[in-house]
Amino acid sequence: MWPVQQYDKFSLALAYFPTSTNDSASRHLRRWIANNSELKAKLVAEGYQPAQHHFTARQTALIFEYLGEP
Repeated sequence: MWPVQQYDKFSLALAYFPTSTNDSASRHLRRWIANNSELKAKLVAEGYQPAQHHFTARQTALIFEYLGEP
């Protein structure tokens, strides 16, 4: 079970896409977020910016809620 805490984008992306490179995993996760309008709206409400380097604990909780744990 993954703890809900702050994660840097690369670490969380690699958890979802462990066989990908950092950049590729990050692109895949960004696409998943972009394609889930409800998740994206809730992340934006929590201050999410596509260029940020970390997900806050609240943003991580939303990602886990909508995408499941890695």
